[in-house]
Amino acid sequence: MSCNQYWTVKEIADLLKVSEVIVRRWIKDGELRAIDIGKGWRVGSDDLDAFLEGHATRPAGTSDSPVADPVEFGAGEMKGKKT
Repeated sequence: MSCNQYWTVKEIADLLKVSEVIVRRWIKDGELRAIDIGKGWRVGSDDLDAFLEGHATRPAGTSDSPVADPVEFGAGEMKGKKT
């Protein structure tokens, strides 16, 4: 057994300032990994960290960004051109 801290749905909702319904939806949709123990869902701190990391925004221009650089595709050449 790991030495992980486990959070309830309510604790996560309060921490992230969202409703418990939203947290349960994340669990149901598989976005947030959780285990069903006794009276409710529990989320390990490692799983919460992974969820938050996966939903973090990326600074512009990083290699992780799925958006291509517009200059790379000639968008810079379009300035000043009339159609």
